[in-house]
Amino acid sequence: MMLKERIAIVTAAGSGIGRAAAQIMSANGAHVVVTDLSPAGAAETVEEIRRQGGKAEALGLNVADGDAVNKLLSDVRQRHGRIDILHNHAGIQVAGELEQITTEQFDRSWAINVRAQFEACRAVAPIMREQGGGVILNTASNAGVFLDKGMLAYITTKSAVITMTKQIALDYARHNIRVNALCPGWIDTPFNAPYTQQLGGRPALENVVANMVPMGRFGRPEEVAEAVLFLVSDRSSFITGHALVVDGGECLAGGVNSTP
Repeated sequence: MMLKERIAIVTAAGSGIGRAAAQIMSANGAHVVVTDLSPAGAAETVEEIRRQGGKAEALGLNVADGDAVNKLLSDVRQRHGRIDILHNHAGIQVAGELEQITTEQFDRSWAINVRAQFEACRAVAPIMREQGGGVILNTASNAGVFLDKGMLAYITTKSAVITMTKQIALDYARHNIRVNALCPGWIDTPFNAPYTQQLGGRPALENVVANMVPMGRFGRPEEVAEAVLFLVSDRSSFITGHALVVDGGECLAGGVNSTP
């Protein structure tokens, strides 16, 4: 097992990509601390992991609360002795052009998508340095590598995550701490619910995806989880500061997204 006896923390693991990431880490031997804003969602993920014979625990966490993030990391380290993997997956999507979003909306997007990851990275870095290394994976988006119409707050925060990830990777490589970014595209998860409602139903959304993604379909959470496993395991032992795009070729199709 690639992650045997490693201690992993995954935020926003109550559904979607976060859940799939927690499951694949557990299936490969890790003890996974599953966190989510919804304690019930985290508990469901842990129930599935344990049903499959894996080891996990569920904790509620609001990543916007820096004190709560720091306390969780400290508690996990105290109980398990180390933290080998941190996957910062929590994020929100605020749609709108410059004059359509409020300062409060922009600040909320920044708080969840960037500052929360910064807080967690800052808290885990000394733990990983002291134990001789570790892996941090920050979820960004393919929207962080190209432009996206009507999504100013989202692309700003996701491109910031990529830049922050690269800088932390550069600064901490000498401590054997690898830091990479995951950049998913259209993945079939509950995260797409606002788009489904906005477009008037699932068939309309599937039509949009079919026209935007060269592979002609949504990605599946388990497909993204395979990329997560690669980036947090020793299979990527000489990779740091990389932003891995998993989007069915969408970022190759013209550079400017037409997301509704």
